[in-house]
Amino acid sequence: MRSVKFLVAAGAASLLSSVAFAADMAIAPPPQYYAPPPVQDFGGWYLRGDIGFSNQRVNNIRKNDPVAYSQISSLTETTGFDTGGIFDVGVGYRVNNWFRADVTAQYRGNANFKGTDVFNASAYGLAYNGQDNYSATKSELLFLANAYVDLGTWWCVTPFIGAGVGTSRVSISNFTDTGVNNFHPAAGIIPAYVGGPPNPSYATAANGSQWNFAWAAHAGLAYQINPSVTLELAYSYVDLGPGTTGVISDFTGFQAGHVFKFNDITSHDLKLGVRWNFDSPPVYAEPPLVRKG
Repeated sequence: MRSVKFLVAAGAASLLSSVAFAADMAIAPPPQYYAPPPVQDFGGWYLRGDIGFSNQRVNNIRKNDPVAYSQISSLTETTGFDTGGIFDVGVGYRVNNWFRADVTAQYRGNANFKGTDVFNASAYGLAYNGQDNYSATKSELLFLANAYVDLGTWWCVTPFIGAGVGTSRVSISNFTDTGVNNFHPAAGIIPAYVGGPPNPSYATAANGSQWNFAWAAHAGLAYQINPSVTLELAYSYVDLGPGTTGVISDFTGFQAGHVFKFNDITSHDLKLGVRWNFDSPPVYAEPPLVRKG
């Protein structure tokens, strides 16, 4: 009986000792789990190139000769340009995931111009009428600083809007003016008369160019093929300013120092472009698993 009590007491003492030792031991911390860091919004440089075509118009064309227009009582004008090709290159910077800016240099290829003036006028107290038919070729250089805002991405497509300001160099070449009227001034002096055979006229103008302030409004869709290449389909409304011919010469070669002004040239452009991004956001990968023991 004594031995049984001894064994019970020894066991209890051993149990109490184990509990006390366990209480003195430090509790191991729980394993740590590393969450990926938030994706940062990195900017980056890019190159761009675009091709497209223009749909241009001019408000009116006028000769800088107030005396000639003072004789006209009514004037109806129709004008139009053929479509011209567009080619541009540029460099830009993507500030964040919704704002970017670039500068572009654009060549706008030759577009043929046709215009007609139908007029009623008077001279020497006689009323007469006639028509002038114009033809020319127009081209431009356009330099713009542009800013764009991306409006979010749906199904990998990002719509955007933008605006640009800069300068244009409008060039007018190969200008001709072929006309006809029913006024016969009898060698430029009275007596003059109206009627009889048609009285033709012909004039040409030297090539002319001028620099203007220009601006543009943009809208389009962008599709990112991969982190380095993005395709764009874009529309631009461009105000190119006026153009001018060189000095006008009549069929005899006489020059009175006048030119024709193409006032307020604008264009609706459609372009397909590519952006090549130099810098892309880093791809996050989880740290490697480390095991002890």
